[in-house]
Amino acid sequence: MENTNTPPTTQTQLDYQAREKRVWDAVNLRTPDRVPLACQDDYFSLKLGGVTSAEAYYEPERASKAYVDQVVKFNWDMVSTFGSFPGRVAETIGLKTIKWAGYNLPPNSEFQFIEKEYMLADEYDLFLKDPGDFVVRTLWPRMAKELEPFGFFSPLVAMSHSWAPITDLAFLAGQPEVREMLEKLILVGEEMNKYQETLDQTTNALAEKGFPVMNALEAGAHAPFDWISDHLRGLKGTTMDMYFQPDKLKAAVEMVTDPIIENAIQTAKAMGEKVVGIPLHRAADPFMSNAHFAEFYWPSLKKLMLALIDAGLTPGPYWGGSFNNRLEFLTELPPGKIWAHWDAIDLKKAKEKVGDILCFCGNIPPQLLISGTPEQNRDYVKNLIDTWDTGGLIIDGSASIPKESKIENVMAMTETVFDYGVY
Repeated sequence: MENTNTPPTTQTQLDYQAREKRVWDAVNLRTPDRVPLACQDDYFSLKLGGVTSAEAYYEPERASKAYVDQVVKFNWDMVSTFGSFPGRVAETIGLKTIKWAGYNLPPNSEFQFIEKEYMLADEYDLFLKDPGDFVVRTLWPRMAKELEPFGFFSPLVAMSHSWAPITDLAFLAGQPEVREMLEKLILVGEEMNKYQETLDQTTNALAEKGFPVMNALEAGAHAPFDWISDHLRGLKGTTMDMYFQPDKLKAAVEMVTDPIIENAIQTAKAMGEKVVGIPLHRAADPFMSNAHFAEFYWPSLKKLMLALIDAGLTPGPYWGGSFNNRLEFLTELPPGKIWAHWDAIDLKKAKEKVGDILCFCGNIPPQLLISGTPEQNRDYVKNLIDTWDTGGLIIDGSASIPKESKIENVMAMTETVFDYGVY
């Protein structure tokens, strides 16, 4: 006779389910039993565990163990994994777009993005004509020293139509510079696989202790305007383009939107993730007027978020910086479908405008966590809970939990939610 008995549910599993339900009730604008804490903690817990930023980049297995040991002590409802990218991968390809601890920054530094015009103002036509070719043969060599041999390649479309494309490829593979590049790419792949295995082990270790993990940034997407601005033209370039070549800028944004959507959906589903993080780098009030936002930024971002929702995923936009002047745009979104993380925002105005549309996640200021007092942090959390008094609220730092935070302030934030945030 077949045994149909199932193992009993353990207390750890029950804790996991309760925490996960609490968070998703808030995201879906239901009222949970208590305000949830879902904290993005890249380096704070690592610092508590005696691990520097540099060691996190280059010793991920050690960082993983220290992170798990420390982060569970806070009893948050959902936690992140640690770090941003593996240092050896970036170093091996000679990445020029970022500086990071342990390589070209001091051991406890945050990584720094090196912004420049990687695509020049007069190269829009080349990009729009064949974006894949431009990325491989022009953009990659400019962004990473060890990828410069891609610049030796003939136009990709010409190679694909050659009477002997395999011969062309074999000729390239025989060149010393190309062979060296390919060997390094193999090393990069091996290092990336190791790093991903460590992140998976971190997720599994936390789950075994009853803590769900949010990997929204791993399964992330760019706002299409930001993809152009971050990776091609820079802030100065895209700002000038809005005035001097707006049609080409809009054409580029439109061109990359569908591939961004497709990649985000495929990546999230392959990883088994429900949330797709979308860090909004140029969306804040100071970067452009509402008229320019409506013309250049919002249409493609809205299309991205609606497509993710249609695919059964939850967009996780991070509204970095002040977003008070943009709230009217968000009223166009469907209610209870978006996990919105807020930085600097007028709480009462946000509650009035989008309180019945978007979950409010955040927004404990970094200055309070770093240099404030426990009482100031308690008061801020209480005000958040009082303002967002009908559910749909998740507590986190406005820009994650800074590694410079005082432990007593993080505990004050956490304990106030446990004591004051019961519905």
